[in-house]
Amino acid sequence: MDLEHVRAQFPSLALGTAHFDGPGGSQVPSVVAQAVADAMTSGLCQRGALSATERRTDAVVAGARQAVADLVGGDAGGVVFGRSMTQLTFDLARTLSAGWGPGDEVVVTRLDHDADIRPWVIAAERAGATVRWLGFDPVTTELDDIAPLLSERTRLVAVTAASNLFGTRPDVAAVAAQAHAVGALVHLDAVHLAPHAPVDLAATGADFLVLSPYKLFGPHLGALVADPALLEGLRPDKLLPSSDAVPERFELGTLPYELLAGVTAAVDFIASLVPGEGPRRERVLASMAAVEEHEAGLLRRLLDGLADLDGVTVHGRAARRTPTVLFTVAGHSPRDVHAHLGAQDVNAPSGHFYAVEASRHAGLGDTGGVRVGLAAYSSPDDVDRLLTGLRSLLG
Repeated sequence: MDLEHVRAQFPSLALGTAHFDGPGGSQVPSVVAQAVADAMTSGLCQRGALSATERRTDAVVAGARQAVADLVGGDAGGVVFGRSMTQLTFDLARTLSAGWGPGDEVVVTRLDHDADIRPWVIAAERAGATVRWLGFDPVTTELDDIAPLLSERTRLVAVTAASNLFGTRPDVAAVAAQAHAVGALVHLDAVHLAPHAPVDLAATGADFLVLSPYKLFGPHLGALVADPALLEGLRPDKLLPSSDAVPERFELGTLPYELLAGVTAAVDFIASLVPGEGPRRERVLASMAAVEEHEAGLLRRLLDGLADLDGVTVHGRAARRTPTVLFTVAGHSPRDVHAHLGAQDVNAPSGHFYAVEASRHAGLGDTGGVRVGLAAYSSPDDVDRLLTGLRSLLG
């Protein structure tokens, strides 16, 4: 991967800010912004097959479904789009919980973003079902053993593919296998993993996988991927005249066609990070492997630098992780560290980042810490600027 070439594709990087805020939303390459603009001015309307405009609109939707399928190794017929991952998860929880009742059980983890916790907790409580909480080691941030929480009454397990707070990557395939052994479904939050590593839906063992294109160079919306056959058996709330086909029956109202064009452009951009030929899925896998290697090198540089700074505590030391680091500085609030770095054009935000259960369980309360998220466009100079900024804070 040619880092300088990659960085040149992101206009915002020319402003000089060192961006470590990718876990909250990545920077966007020119080709994605152009794809959105082109779609908005190309004469889109409603989907159909009778006019050129209808066919053009339909092609945008079909193209985006296939792009997401190629990104995660799914089936385009099982790709559902929504306003956000949060909205999609709430919708799915409402649909699935219609069949739950007293005695049924749902497992959620304290490691997750709240968008993969609260929808299931609310749905379970309304159905009279029981919520089981899977904890994690506050020091290593590794998940506890799920086996004691599972039974023949378990209906669903919601788990993260990677913690957006600590970067921890649980063994989701093992969790899924244990869940399936008792007949439970598995909902996987891949929002934080997808920008950093190759994703293979089948290998994860998940029944439902959700992600956010705006975390991986795309526009602001969410996507859910599942086997179309599984979606066929679900009956979500919908308007009477809206399509009853899968996946359309899960999509409320008119889709944001211009943003879907941006999703396709974002996946194509990912596939181009490493020059090559062949099917897009293969090129995505090659590119994401290169991204993972690039980010791993920068992560080592970052962790070594932080270890040399007195007063800086890194929280979490999972053996397998994304290039995401949460730290605190003795004598300084996370907010003050955030502001200090921001004044030097180093964007490393602070907080719990909606992983409030994780932050509390790790002893950080609702304050959290300072989060540094590396991305494909991050550079050694970015890391050095952050470390320099911390040294100036520590005196």
